[in-house]
Amino acid sequence: MVDESNRTDRPWGSFFILEDSERTKVKRLLVKPGERLSLQSHEHRDEHWVIIRGRALVTLDDQQLEYGYGEYVFVRRGTRHRLACVGDEPVEIIEVQVGDSFAEEDIKRFSDDYGRVAE
Repeated sequence: MVDESNRTDRPWGSFFILEDSERTKVKRLLVKPGERLSLQSHEHRDEHWVIIRGRALVTLDDQQLEYGYGEYVFVRRGTRHRLACVGDEPVEIIEVQVGDSFAEEDIKRFSDDYGRVAE
């Protein structure tokens, strides 16, 4: 069960932090139908995604693939990546971040539907 008081809302959906330690952060993300996260990369962390509900369109550099329930995506640091919800139901993933920094400053955005690309 997820503690609703630990929920962070974003324009694309929401996330919950399930664990936050020195070298690992675990989140549960929900992306609303038709929404997507920034096209971004990280220098200091890798991400492991497991789809637990819905259909996701995943961008990894120049490749786009669809993933569904129970499928797994590995996002190596430095890879431009994006998660989008396709279909009529939200997509939910468990994201395990492994690395040296989980700070917002480690997010380099290349494209964003919500105006969050730094000039």
